[in-house]
Amino acid sequence: MTPSSTFALSRIILFAHRVDKLKSFYTENFNFKVVEEISDQWLVLSTGAAELAIHRIGRDYEPTDGSEFRAESNTKLVFRITGDLKNFRQQLLAKGTTIGEVRSFEGISSLFCDGEDPEGNVFQLEQRLA
Repeated sequence: MTPSSTFALSRIILFAHRVDKLKSFYTENFNFKVVEEISDQWLVLSTGAAELAIHRIGRDYEPTDGSEFRAESNTKLVFRITGDLKNFRQQLLAKGTTIGEVRSFEGISSLFCDGEDPEGNVFQLEQRLA
């Protein structure tokens, strides 16, 4: 049965220990603009097609031993870049971002590389070549 309504992905929410740390990472490196914010609790960034929201995790999930919070997820955020992917990768590396090599795949006209934000969320950068 086909629903009579149409659907579009409008927002992805990441749960985070340090909302401010992820805010800095995504606004400084990707130039995303803040749409909504409750200091250190909630953040919505305009990313183009969909929004990226960052929600502070519950205290029960925060590290109690002083260690850094690391996300455990099977999700990958994909961001399309219109500039030079190799150059942007070098900029991220210079800032200490964990990011892999630029790759291509037979039959796909794009370059890709995967990285991690400061809390371990996996992202992929894609530069379309044609």
